[in-house]
Amino acid sequence: MERRLVLAIVLALLVWFVPLMIWPPKPAPRPPADSAAVRDSGAQAATPERPTARPPVRPSADTGRIIWVSSPLYRLGFGTHGGVLKSAELLQYQSFAPGDSAQPVDLVPPGGAFLRHRLVVSGGDTISLDDWDFHPTPDAPGIVVYAGQGPKSLRLDAERRGSHVTLEYRFVPDEYRFEVTGSVTGLGSNGAVLLIDLSEGLRSAEKDSLDDFRHYAVVTKASKAERTDFSRIKPGQRALFDGPFEWVGVKSKYFFTAALALEEGQPTFAGAIAVGGPRTGKAATRTQVTVTMPVPPAGTFRYQVFAGPLDYHHLSKLGHGLDDANPYGGIFRPIIQPVSVFVLNVLLWMHERLNLAYGWVLILFGIVVRLLLWPLNQKAMESGIRMQAVAPLLKETQDKHKNDPERLQREMLRIYKEHKVNPFGGCLPMLLPMPVLLALFFVFANTIAFRGVPFLWLPDLSRPDPFKIIPILMGLSMFGLSKVGQIGVPPNPQTKMMVYFMPLFMTVLFLNFAAGLNLYYAAQNLFSIPQQYMIAKRRLREAPVTAGGSRVVTPAKT
Repeated sequence: MERRLVLAIVLALLVWFVPLMIWPPKPAPRPPADSAAVRDSGAQAATPERPTARPPVRPSADTGRIIWVSSPLYRLGFGTHGGVLKSAELLQYQSFAPGDSAQPVDLVPPGGAFLRHRLVVSGGDTISLDDWDFHPTPDAPGIVVYAGQGPKSLRLDAERRGSHVTLEYRFVPDEYRFEVTGSVTGLGSNGAVLLIDLSEGLRSAEKDSLDDFRHYAVVTKASKAERTDFSRIKPGQRALFDGPFEWVGVKSKYFFTAALALEEGQPTFAGAIAVGGPRTGKAATRTQVTVTMPVPPAGTFRYQVFAGPLDYHHLSKLGHGLDDANPYGGIFRPIIQPVSVFVLNVLLWMHERLNLAYGWVLILFGIVVRLLLWPLNQKAMESGIRMQAVAPLLKETQDKHKNDPERLQREMLRIYKEHKVNPFGGCLPMLLPMPVLLALFFVFANTIAFRGVPFLWLPDLSRPDPFKIIPILMGLSMFGLSKVGQIGVPPNPQTKMMVYFMPLFMTVLFLNFAAGLNLYYAAQNLFSIPQQYMIAKRRLREAPVTAGGSRVVTPAKT
């Protein structure tokens, strides 16, 4: 999807500018008169006062009991059989998946589990803790982690054939991460390698599950975050990731689970292995991700787990470079991602400080962008007027020196200098809004803040307008902007064609883009029409005229 968007925008720019370079406007004596959904209008997927949780998983002979750990942010279910994480509900985010009405997001797929632990000991033998029966301390059905209080711990102990295993989970209030401490006796002098089965994919909580699956990826961080989409790992294929890594995670469109080091900047995990899972359709929904970690002879290990939303502000507070847990933009990442982060921070700041719904924030942001670019657009349009004014003189010079390219170049440069004309002066202001537009595409495609946020008739600003009203309005606004911009411009068949082609092309391109992106672009176009009209009227006043049969150039006043 990212590559298609970048290609489409590059194509749009080429279609827009190349004809203007090949067929410049012709001068005229007197010119005639753009698989698996409540919400606060200004906040992300609001949580009901008492979140409705899914019914607890019923224990069976082979699953043991479920110990529930609850906080204002989450509800985690740990199985005493294997000590695995069998449920991870995020209470502040509603699931939009079919059949999940009024239920919070659960990251664990049905029948799945996170944090399966295995030990590879000397000789290559593998000890799986999956079938060990653990005894919890405290021996209670649940633990509540209160905001403002200290950490709480769940300890699980198991013993078999003289070996003792302890898993302790330590929870901190107001965070989506917890600490894992383990100890194993009898490893011997060579220690072991711990295999942590992190995930085989997250449970989709989106109405458009296919779009969600396209974002499934393994993300690793050594010096910087690197992303490998599930779709790139074929069924049964083993993909090896050489560390050491500070963290290894699995992401969907809006959510993220990861094993991360205790200390920031300290590589803890030796590597990772991803095995592609079976596919029932084109989308890659499952990939088993295992993290490897060395265990010393003493048999102790420690690491942290994050299981929560891909919320930039929350992740940035945790350190470890987790704010880059969703790298996007491909080869344009060094440019697109910083611009996207800046734009997102501006939108969030406007929403919080001005107390406006996100829809109005986007409209206001489009107007602000155009206000900031107003002086540059003014200069660009004035440059266009001067270019039009000297067009007859340029044509005459081209005819006069068409057989002497060097003389022609010198004369044209002299004309540009005398009349203060920059032949490329109109291009830069037209290109400046493009990085913002491209950044907003990625903001809406990857930012959980807009997930499920309604505006007017739009049920979700992060999804396409179901009635296609906003993209059509965007196309009409672009056509109006282009039409007004042609007032006073000499007739040119190629330019006239672009007036109709570009709005139609952009409308078709934007039909299935986020409604919020279309809303921003439409607001920006509509606010630009008055400035375009004022320049067009000035162009009519200062157009070149004929006098006594010879061309008279009337440069624009500055």
